[in-house]
Amino acid sequence: MRLGIIGLPQAGKTTVFNALTRGDRPIAVSGGRFEVHTAVVDVPDPRVKRLEAMFNPRKTTYTKVTYADIAGLEAGASKSGFSGALLNQLSQMDGFLEVVRCFENPEIPHPLGDVDPCRDLSILDTELLLQDLISVERKLERLVGELNKGGGREKSLVKRESELFDKLQAALLQEIPLRQVDLSAEEEKMLSGFGFLTRKPILLLLNISEGQTPPQVTCPYRRCSVALLQGRLEMEIVQLSPEEASLFMLEYGIDEPGLDKVIRLSYDLLGLQSFFTVGEDEVRAWTVQRGATAYEAAGAIHSDLQKGFIRAEVIAYEELLALGGLAEARSKGKLRLEGKEYLVQDGEIMHVRFNL
Repeated sequence: MRLGIIGLPQAGKTTVFNALTRGDRPIAVSGGRFEVHTAVVDVPDPRVKRLEAMFNPRKTTYTKVTYADIAGLEAGASKSGFSGALLNQLSQMDGFLEVVRCFENPEIPHPLGDVDPCRDLSILDTELLLQDLISVERKLERLVGELNKGGGREKSLVKRESELFDKLQAALLQEIPLRQVDLSAEEEKMLSGFGFLTRKPILLLLNISEGQTPPQVTCPYRRCSVALLQGRLEMEIVQLSPEEASLFMLEYGIDEPGLDKVIRLSYDLLGLQSFFTVGEDEVRAWTVQRGATAYEAAGAIHSDLQKGFIRAEVIAYEELLALGGLAEARSKGKLRLEGKEYLVQDGEIMHVRFNL
């Protein structure tokens, strides 16, 4: 999972990046320059710890999330289209964490003069929408040329693509983000290679100061949710030892670390879930889409398991803990044998039988 941290200048993107990655990047003004800094962190999951204690493996592996702190977005950036480097980074992301400034700090003046979360959010949305409009219109120009020239792909396919991109253009001209556009399965497939920015899910991170009354900001889109984050306070917490951090969180009434909350909400937003493989060699967490089949989950582990898939041995996490281990589960006939089309459930332990 790759999540891009975006926002207007002085919104606190780097502060949030440090809070989520336990980093210590200096907080500095980028001046609108394009910069990107990435960090890979383990996805916190207490179930992995319990399985590790049960199997005492030689290796324990968590799933990973990559955060990218992407600078360079500001009002008017999309007038002539984003730079190729910026657009390339944004289009590769699975979703965006949009940092919206809600805190007042006279030492960090807002570039637009005052703090207005709804205005800033509107600016961000407009920049992404205009970039998608530029991309759609360029694609339509190419499709017209392809139809006129002929001799390439089947005309029927080019016409279907043209109709789809006409529909996307119409929505964008009405300032409707593409995540709001209803698409058929065929249209979804046709767009699978395009990284349109307004199709990506968004988690709005309202960056508030300590003790601040949260502003009333709602998310009017599909695949969008809102979370509060005391960015500077969370950044300070992650620099502490686990014991100190627990006391600090208790003192400030923080129930869940910012990293855990953002990842949990991101998994929900992107429709992801985890399953596990266990044994003496390794306990490992894997990430798949909700609704993934056992065949698809096998492919997430290794392509050979998918190619030679025979059956999957499956047991729920809670049931395995109650039984005390795989040997006990097997002796009591609690390991279910499932076929390719079985829908994997969150937290299940799976062992793939295969033959190549």
